[in-house]
Amino acid sequence: MNLFRRHTLAALIACGIGSAFAAATPGKDYTAIDPPQPTDVGNKVEVIEFFSYACPHCNHLEPALEAWSARKMPANAVLHRIPVTFGRTEWVALAKLHFALEALGKSDELTGKVFHAMHEEHVMLTSADTCADWAAKQGIDRAKFLDAFNSFGVQTKLQRANMKASTYAIDGVPTLIVDGRYKTSPAMTGGNEGVLAVVDELIQSSTKDKAAHK
Repeated sequence: MNLFRRHTLAALIACGIGSAFAAATPGKDYTAIDPPQPTDVGNKVEVIEFFSYACPHCNHLEPALEAWSARKMPANAVLHRIPVTFGRTEWVALAKLHFALEALGKSDELTGKVFHAMHEEHVMLTSADTCADWAAKQGIDRAKFLDAFNSFGVQTKLQRANMKASTYAIDGVPTLIVDGRYKTSPAMTGGNEGVLAVVDELIQSSTKDKAAHK
């Protein structure tokens, strides 16, 4: 390497160009979960996003998370979305909306549209009827949606979601859990790109740990 290139590289490093590749810092960018919680995805690495459709920060994260899950998420990782309620009645309806869409095989297709309806069109999805009206506009049979929304299966998933949120001590959203071992969020990492970079790093760490304990 000639003198000019050495000086240029040194200047770039001094200006922080390489900071995006810095390793995540425990206690700052993420916290370890003690004890680690079991997952049900076999040898894959589970990534959970705790969220609510009503949360503006979750809305801001959604495009980046969707792009990451579609094109950048490692092949050995699985993304699960778990809605939180924090005891708020209107958030219960939104959580049941998510699980009803999931039961009908429509959650991946319509998640972004729910966020858009809430935050751009200001649609109030706060009851079974308003959720059903919106679902019908998306081409879903209204009666089938209400059957799913009010089903025992959706109620059971809601109860399990609340239990998981309690287990992981979720007090704000969006929060991401990696492999039942690590907790991170855009608030911890300084933004949406930062949190997904940390998630990638934690997936790698979990993958190595799984391989070491085979």
